Amino acid sequence: MPRHKPIECKTIDGTTISGWLYTVDSPTPAPAIIMSHGFNCVKEFTLPDIAETFHRAGYNVLLYDARSVGASGGTPQNLLDPLQMAEDLSDITTYMTSLPSVNPTQILLWGMSFGATITSTCAAIDRRPKALVLVCPLFSYIQPHKADKAYAQLIKDRISQLRGNEPYSLPPFSPTGDNPIGFGGAGGPGGVQAYRLMKAAAELGNPGFRDRIAFQTYQKLALYRPKEYVGMVRAPVLMVIPEEDEISPPEEQREVLARFGGVKREYWAVGKGHLNVATGEEAREMVEKTLEFFGEVVGGGL
Repeated sequence: MPRHKPIECKTIDGTTISGWLYTVDSPTPAPAIIMSHGFNCVKEFTLPDIAETFHRAGYNVLLYDARSVGASGGTPQNLLDPLQMAEDLSDITTYMTSLPSVNPTQILLWGMSFGATITSTCAAIDRRPKALVLVCPLFSYIQPHKADKAYAQLIKDRISQLRGNEPYSLPPFSPTGDNPIGFGGAGGPGGVQAYRLMKAAAELGNPGFRDRIAFQTYQKLALYRPKEYVGMVRAPVLMVIPEEDEISPPEEQREVLARFGGVKREYWAVGKGHLNVATGEEAREMVEKTLEFFGEVVGGGL
């Protein structure tokens, strides 16, 4: 029998967010972990094993599809708007606080890659979460030498839509690991890894997964300045930094961690990369560190 049940909750503008809820069977409300996935990823892909481990440790867990991704609502499909997604995470938090199995004073946020950055942006304003775990967060999105050409294409697409044409979409990574703005390790080994991840997700037939994003995603990313928000975060933070990350530079992750305003801790994942730090047996150390950190938070040690 599945450990989770499908749920839907609403954002402030009425968009439906689809997720899997793992509920603790306990006489008293328990802490809850909200898990935000990586760029364009669906809840069925890679993270359910981690969600089940958190659940077995005594936590309610919500693993969800971001707006316009997978089974969640939002148009156009696969328009990834990080600021909007951070607002949505606040509304998802409100949903979790309403559940009888959840202690509303013990909401914990966990995010991976793009989802980790969304998590930190949400917590800059929403002070309800008690702690954050950020696994290989991605903070930079535009390679300057690609900017002018990409911006011109974005405006061309906007004009086209105003003339009644459908929004342009494209795969987030080409077979050579590149994309128009140069994010996510584009043009190097990290971009190739990301391409292979998206290809594998498509081949596995994960429900609702689309190996395309709306082109206007790049405008949203170009205007996103996540480093400027981290100093506003007051909740304790654990950042998991893979030593061999070729998608989000480890040195940049470490530099940004220093900017957080509250208690901050680093776990340097030796020998791990961006994509294997949270998958399979490779994830064991990261999960142990997460549970240790969250346990200290809910136990009142932080």
